[in-house]
Amino acid sequence: MATIYYTASTLDGFIATTDHSLEWLLSRDVAGDADMGYDTFAPRVGACAMGASTWQWLLDHDPEGWTPKPTWVFTHRDFAPSEQVTYTTADVAQVHAEMVDKAAGKDVWVVGGGDLAGQFHDAGLLDEVWVQYAPVTLGAGAPVLPRHVELRLEEVARNRDFMCGRYSVVRDA
Repeated sequence: MATIYYTASTLDGFIATTDHSLEWLLSRDVAGDADMGYDTFAPRVGACAMGASTWQWLLDHDPEGWTPKPTWVFTHRDFAPSEQVTYTTADVAQVHAEMVDKAAGKDVWVVGGGDLAGQFHDAGLLDEVWVQYAPVTLGAGAPVLPRHVELRLEEVARNRDFMCGRYSVVRDA
């Protein structure tokens, strides 16, 4: 069981535009069943964590599309109740044990954003970072990880348009 930040990024290190859009990502050629692709990653996952901006984007663009796993949305915003998620204002360290329990031996996926992944890192709970780099730049936006995190490259792959890297978090740095 690991806590993994699995995300896509532009070459200049952004996961979303300044207005939190992921449209840049949806225009890319990618295979879900490729090495490090979503379809090969998803079966490992037993629970998910995401931030409010990611959840809002999903609601706005695919309101029926998020049903994969028990999910916690870390937010101070008011959202309509959902059977899909648990909304929380708690610190990630307070919720992590419950997420691990619900994951039932599978991984916890930190969906996004980068600041939320950073909070898991700061609490010593982030184990791996998987980034799918797209051949596009934005110039500004939400950074993939907006803080200092030491990583060790463990694996690389190509998924059509994407260059993929799997990193382990270096804890003794």
